[in-house]
Amino acid sequence: MQGGQKLAGLLIFITDIHALGLKTAQGLIFTDPWYWDQNDANRAFAKEYFAAHGRMPSYTVVGVYSAVFHYLRAAEALGSHADGKAMVAKMKELPTEDKLMGKGSVRIDGRKIHPVYLFEVKKPDESKGPWDYYKQLATIPAEEAWRPLDQGECPLVRK
Repeated sequence: MQGGQKLAGLLIFITDIHALGLKTAQGLIFTDPWYWDQNDANRAFAKEYFAAHGRMPSYTVVGVYSAVFHYLRAAEALGSHADGKAMVAKMKELPTEDKLMGKGSVRIDGRKIHPVYLFEVKKPDESKGPWDYYKQLATIPAEEAWRPLDQGECPLVRK
C-alpha cells in the first residue's frame, strides 16, 4: 500500500486479517459472501459463535450452517432423507433462504448461487474495535457473481 499498489486477495478469511492485523492488511481488496457486521442477524450469530470459539466466524462456517439448514428443509419437504437422488433434486428445486445467507438457489450443476460482496480491509483508524475489519465497496448480484451455467464443463448440464 505504501508504494501505491493495491492487492487483491483470492481466498481471504477474517481470521487471516485478524492474524495479519489491520496495519499490515489495510487496503486489501477481496470478495466474501458474508461478513459478521453487515446486519443484526449476522451480528447476533457472530456474538454467539465468538463466545463459543473466541473468534469471529468466516463465510465457510456460515456456508455450512446455510447448507445444513437447506438440507433439513429439503428433508422436511420430502418427509425423509433416505433417497439421496430425491434429496439433491429437492434441494435444487427449493429456493435457499436462511437468516445468514439470505435468498439464493442451487443450480442444476450443484453450485449455490447468492450475492457476493466486494470488501476492502479498513485502515487501523477506521476500525471501531476488534474484528471490525471490513469496509463494503459493492454488492455483486448473484447472477453476476458466478460463472454462467453455459460456460461450465459440468457433465450434469446437458448441452
